[in-house]
Amino acid sequence: MRVELHCHSTHSDGSFAAAEVARRAAQTGVTLFCLTDHDTCAGYAATAGELAADGTRVLRGLELSCRENGRTVHVLLYGLREGAGLDALQERLDRIHAERSDRLRRICVRLAKLGIEIDADSLLSQTHGRTPGRPDVARALVRKGVVATPQEAFTRYLRDGGPADVPLERLSVADGLALGLAAGARASMAHPHVYGDFDQVKALIVQHRELGLEGLEAYYGAYGRAESESWLRLCRSHDLVATGGSDFHGEMSPAVTQPGIELPAPVAERLLAWIDPAA
Repeated sequence: MRVELHCHSTHSDGSFAAAEVARRAAQTGVTLFCLTDHDTCAGYAATAGELAADGTRVLRGLELSCRENGRTVHVLLYGLREGAGLDALQERLDRIHAERSDRLRRICVRLAKLGIEIDADSLLSQTHGRTPGRPDVARALVRKGVVATPQEAFTRYLRDGGPADVPLERLSVADGLALGLAAGARASMAHPHVYGDFDQVKALIVQHRELGLEGLEAYYGAYGRAESESWLRLCRSHDLVATGGSDFHGEMSPAVTQPGIELPAPVAERLLAWIDPAA
């Protein structure tokens, strides 16, 4: 079964509109789709509309940016439902949007001190209401000729702890899980390899398993078979559902050329039962 449960559009740091991401996913044979933009589900309606005619199952979701023990942890939320819980989550996301706008301004101030002038107001006006982020600054640096690629912008200036980076206050994983579960979502930890070695990831899971962290992204665009099998063993030992997604960003991440990822039949069956037991 081919699924896409981790991808991004222009509503966060992707380079294609939400409907275009959905269209490309359908072209590759994806039958279960969830757009997971950072801290926003604004693209859901466009993806649902794009895929309504071909029978692809579409979930409302997002990738929630959290902080734990000084490091960023991304939690994928799937199946958000209309109601008071989603309203509360949206209120928190609106605050995150305001905080990110302020952060972008402060990044531009730091760049100015490095002799690089980027107009924050102009940059924010180009986001058209979506949540702004460091990729917006990265693209501006490319347009200005300061760097050749967005990746170079992060390496030289914008990476965590870089000369122009500004730390961002984030939700704790526990608070993020609570908000997601109250909105009817299922929660999975994204790209586990970025959180340290196997034992460190295991500790994160143990810490949050009883708080509603039920999934782990064992199948990921950058993983080979051996790495996926390693994370799948961790899923089995801690009764986690294995989820999968490419982390497609379009031109912002050229290593992943198209959305979608293949899941073995037993993994897909359990995933489907977990996403919506009543289906």
